[in-house]
Amino acid sequence: MLSLRARVRLGAALWTVGLVIVSFTLISLIFRHMPEMPVFGRNGDIHFVWNHTWLALAVSLVFMAGGVFQIRRGLSGITQLRQKLSAVHEGRDARLEGRYAAEVQPLVDDLNALLDHHDDAVRRAVAKAGDLAHGLKTPLAVMAREAERAEAAGQAEIAASIHAQIERMRRQVDYHMAHARAAASGATPGARSVVADSANGLARTLLRLHADRALVIDVSVAASHVAHVQREDLDEMLGNLLDNACKWARARVVVSSVLTATGIAMTVDDDGDGLPVAMRTAVLQRGVRADEKTPGFGLGLAIVRDLAEVYRGSIALDASPMGGLRATLTLPGTGAG
Repeated sequence: MLSLRARVRLGAALWTVGLVIVSFTLISLIFRHMPEMPVFGRNGDIHFVWNHTWLALAVSLVFMAGGVFQIRRGLSGITQLRQKLSAVHEGRDARLEGRYAAEVQPLVDDLNALLDHHDDAVRRAVAKAGDLAHGLKTPLAVMAREAERAEAAGQAEIAASIHAQIERMRRQVDYHMAHARAAASGATPGARSVVADSANGLARTLLRLHADRALVIDVSVAASHVAHVQREDLDEMLGNLLDNACKWARARVVVSSVLTATGIAMTVDDDGDGLPVAMRTAVLQRGVRADEKTPGFGLGLAIVRDLAEVYRGSIALDASPMGGLRATLTLPGTGAG
């Protein structure tokens, strides 16, 4: 197998030979009316070429085509590498696969080693974040038991205050855990999640939670829609939007998705009372926690906003055609599974 340098040199040489033949043929045509001149004469080299013009042109084209082929063949490895890098960047592949020229292969090996190191670092970071969350939740559970004892002892007001603060701390832990996990995994190549799988699974769970209300959750998501995010993060985002929709819906929630120029747009509609325009802006404002502005929305929308931004996505709120609120989550993705 020829190296990249050898193919480029061979291609350049073949192209040069073809160009020389073409030039010599043109010169023969210029001197076609000089039959008696030395070299150019009736038996000279140029006269011979003139008598075989088409043959000379054909040979030159063969050499030039061979040169172009060799150069393109040599540079095809660079094109392949660029395509593989795009696949890694878009999440379709986790590593750079394939065989490359000797000059390119060391670069590919180094890039794959860097990707492996990055994956290991992400896994360690996520594991440490999980350990930290577990370490915080254990004392919170102890505090909750103490609050129950205080309530049993007749100190209901103190117990209620402790329970409220414990719940607030738990939600903060969940919020920052979700953000830390996404920050670690958002740049991980190869993240792919089928939107329909996530939406259907969440719908089944929420239907069980709201079984007493006889809610209807319609899922209209194409099986081919794939978001370039980790599955747990997609569940976190869609789950928060669906949970809010189910809380405020009267009877029906609809989840749908469409392919856009920037990825996959997932919409969650409900038939509730909706949210005033001023509140829609407030709950999505950077640095403002939703639970401080709109009772009942919790940190859910803040989590969705932050996770979406980690994946270079977005969240938008609008009025729903069903009468309630429409939440549109847009994430990088494709329409082919």
